[in-house]
Amino acid sequence: MATSKPKSLTIRSYQVGFGDCFLLTFHYPGTNKDRHVLIDFGSTGQPKNAGENLMLRVAQDIKKQCNGKLHAVVATHRHKDHISGFATNKKGTASGDLIASCKPDVVLQPWTEHPKARVDAKQAPNGMTSNKAFVAALGNMHAISAAILTEAQRRKSLGPTLKREITFLGDDNLSNLSAVENLMQMGKKNYYLNFGAKSGLERVLPGVKTTVLGPPTLKQSSEIKIQRSKDEDEFWMFQALANQFVLKPEARIFRRAKTYTTSPAYTRWFIDRLSSIRGEQLLGIVRALDKVMNNTSLILLFEVNGKKLLFPGDAQIENWSYALSKPAIRRLLSTVNVYKVGHHGSRNATPKTLWNGFKNRSTKKTDKRRLKSFMSTMKDKHGKVASNTEVPRRTLVKALDGESELFNTQSLKKGSISLVCEIKL
Repeated sequence: MATSKPKSLTIRSYQVGFGDCFLLTFHYPGTNKDRHVLIDFGSTGQPKNAGENLMLRVAQDIKKQCNGKLHAVVATHRHKDHISGFATNKKGTASGDLIASCKPDVVLQPWTEHPKARVDAKQAPNGMTSNKAFVAALGNMHAISAAILTEAQRRKSLGPTLKREITFLGDDNLSNLSAVENLMQMGKKNYYLNFGAKSGLERVLPGVKTTVLGPPTLKQSSEIKIQRSKDEDEFWMFQALANQFVLKPEARIFRRAKTYTTSPAYTRWFIDRLSSIRGEQLLGIVRALDKVMNNTSLILLFEVNGKKLLFPGDAQIENWSYALSKPAIRRLLSTVNVYKVGHHGSRNATPKTLWNGFKNRSTKKTDKRRLKSFMSTMKDKHGKVASNTEVPRRTLVKALDGESELFNTQSLKKGSISLVCEIKL
């Protein structure tokens, strides 16, 4: 066990396309005393030139770089683009099997992932109670996403752009069951965290202070619960069940009514309009689901030898608002040295309050204190330029590139599997 503080850090940003996968290696004095922390491992889209078995090759490289031993695994939230790489198979040869074979000492996840969390939980089980079924609603979202995916695939009237976006968001919100179960089982100890909780990394990373800045529990803040204030489950399930007549044509309300194999001409505009409205409704639902799940993301701040590293998963403004409402936290974050860009560069995951507060932003490339930013992303996968929702957001990328040293996985050349950055601590 290393007893002193690490002297340097290696950050590997892996090429997983639209997803996140970061391996942090803290180098301690002496031999064979490195500590390895894997933060997320997932993807919902891979570059055309990525080659075959990308996730398996990434897992193999992770195992090689950590010499077969991970000290911690962090799964910021359960979206597919953050945990799909932890999936296993019956043969034990999947990427998730390789990661599990590295036998992490601890696995960190948000409080919403606690396997014993009550369906009315406001936070991880500690005797607290609530009448808000937030955890249950998260579970229901997976079923809703699956139903929406099925309907989107069967609706021929949806345009290709709308269908692509619905499919992408719906797929990202599926349950990833084998990955979830693997994360529950692979570690010697699991920690389910919320704002202010002890991270569980204290013994694993000696000399490194880890502060948990999110997500807040519902008792701390209700901002992460982006649902109607009443009848949350009923609302979501009603929307999911609204497609039953599309999926089951025999389930007609008027069973004796005359049906047509081809719609009469005078009805076609009306039917097309209804399909268009339903398509926009489906997109609105999956966008809302996506936002809620992102706002359960862990936000971790590492501090060592005066250096600060911020890893916020996909936390969006509702998650951030609780931490940023506290002056002491804003002061703490003002001197961040390393920033993992939230949600692959989306416009609402890097709040202006956060970005403008970074004192180490600089346009001078020779500035030794200049902020380093890391972004794992892939363009043309999510959002639209026309509506200023494209990911990564152009204005944000411009700011990142101009005022920080940006490490962007999109800059990786064919055949390269990761960006490597060495940082003195």
